[in-house]
Amino acid sequence: MTNNNEFYQKGINITEIDTPSIIVDLDIAENNINKMQKFANENNVSMRPHSKTNKSPYWAKKQIKAGAIGICCAKLGEAEIMAENGIPEILIPNQIVGAKKINRLIQASKKSKIIIAVEDLSNVEELSKIFSENNQVLSVIIEVNVGMDRCGVELEEIVDFTKKIIDSPGLQFEGVMGYEGHTVNISDYEERVDNTTQAMNKLLNSANLLKKNGIEVNIVSACGTGTYNITGKIEGITELQCGSYIFMDGNYLKVFNDFTPALSLITTVISKRENRIVIDCGLKSVSNDQGLPDVIFPKGIKLISLSEEHCKCILETDVDIKIGDKVLVRPKHSDTTINLHENYYVHKNNKLEEVVPILGRGKFH
Repeated sequence: MTNNNEFYQKGINITEIDTPSIIVDLDIAENNINKMQKFANENNVSMRPHSKTNKSPYWAKKQIKAGAIGICCAKLGEAEIMAENGIPEILIPNQIVGAKKINRLIQASKKSKIIIAVEDLSNVEELSKIFSENNQVLSVIIEVNVGMDRCGVELEEIVDFTKKIIDSPGLQFEGVMGYEGHTVNISDYEERVDNTTQAMNKLLNSANLLKKNGIEVNIVSACGTGTYNITGKIEGITELQCGSYIFMDGNYLKVFNDFTPALSLITTVISKRENRIVIDCGLKSVSNDQGLPDVIFPKGIKLISLSEEHCKCILETDVDIKIGDKVLVRPKHSDTTINLHENYYVHKNNKLEEVVPILGRGKFH
């Protein structure tokens, strides 16, 4: 277990880890995994958790052991890492476009069952050509626009589009998906329910229209962490793609507290002037795309700005802190923070269990 050529023995206190580093409470993370899986089991829906949060086969295998049917990967590069490390089934709820990526997809599909999302006929034609030429069959689902207005077909297109997939050699139609990402962070519960229900009705209407036209729909995939207890209870949804619940982003804590935060960044105080301190994390080690991180320990410290290598904080109370002391912060958005780091430092009761490499970091191709 190494970091910058330094060896860490199991059992050391996490305060001995060099900073800034990501630390994860193993008991909390596993409890979050089991809690979400229990919800899915009770509501007769499958879990296919999104690994764009954790980017690591270590965590994906824990989710599958708990009962998940597979995982999601945001990009082909992430899926390649997961396939190489023995994850049996991977959904890429994204479009794989261009011959170079499709040929990489061919190779990954030899190691794991991979399903991808499609929404454009020219892409379908290229996928069909390359997979059929390689005597392989690729499973595809259609992405439906459920309100994000990002990617996805519309209801009036879906029957003809699906028939073209079914008629395409090298492709196997599996179902539909839609991501209600525009609703997951709505703070008011009733408003979140209303907006999520509207989005999922668009997805279910698409699935039902296909069934009325004699087309079998095996997968109806959706859901983010912020809507798990809404989408997960809607009849007709077959699987949930939630990802952030495993560590629980600071931003999600504004929405609910169903899951417990497991991840934080351990940092060191490098400067102190009157009521101002500077800690050794910056934009290169913690993201601020969803807001500034929260200081979780010690209390009485507020983060006020980030630059490349520095994080400036003010002391709101008489905090007993000096240069060299440790400060724990929680990013508002775990996904983009994790992508900046090489390792997780996984601990129990503040004692190091193991160093887990983040193999999927930077795999955005």
